[in-house]
Amino acid sequence: MSRREKTRLIKRFSKAIIFVHWLNASCFFLLYLSGLPLYTDWFNFLYVFFGGPENARLIHRVAAIGLCLPVIIVLFTDPKGFFYWIKTICTWSKRDIQFIITFPKEFFGRNPKMPPQDYYNGGEKINSILIILCTALLIASGFVMWFPEVFPQALVRWAYPIHNIGFGLAAAVIVGHIFLAAVHPNSRVSLQGMKTGYIPEWYAEEHHGQWYKDEVLKNLDQPGENTSK
Repeated sequence: MSRREKTRLIKRFSKAIIFVHWLNASCFFLLYLSGLPLYTDWFNFLYVFFGGPENARLIHRVAAIGLCLPVIIVLFTDPKGFFYWIKTICTWSKRDIQFIITFPKEFFGRNPKMPPQDYYNGGEKINSILIILCTALLIASGFVMWFPEVFPQALVRWAYPIHNIGFGLAAAVIVGHIFLAAVHPNSRVSLQGMKTGYIPEWYAEEHHGQWYKDEVLKNLDQPGENTSK
């Protein structure tokens, strides 16, 4: 049986993980749209969509609170999945480095032989680490900016450039993430996993070969699905 004939669906993400992913994405989207006119006058036309500057600030702050919720929600609903994610992105092997070196060839359509990857490949690990870093920068600096009277003025002054750095870095990370997950032909199937929780067996074998070998094959006694961890 060829790989593409392996159409059985493999469970990859829990419902809790899917929910917090899209909650996080929605909050980032609202933060960017409401934050752009607050950042520069070039985007003042966006105030029309929010009903004016005051409403834009309010929505920005509500979305900021929403950005803090995913970790809390997943800790209560799927702590195993959360700590598995943290453990995995902090665990690096030679295969991850090889993936990062080889990935540019795949990105430009050359279809090289990729080293077998774990549950998260090297690129996904980098993306996760950058998202955590950006979120931490935005939340920490945003909190200081929200309550400037509580903090030393020197810290408040530093909060603004730090917020801008987090803003710019997160924009680059998210654009790259969206392109690879939804546009690039070799990775588009991964979006299915974040919508339904399942990916085709052939995709699991091709893109997460080590995880497929070590974990998935052990549990394929249930027709049509498999546990992700």
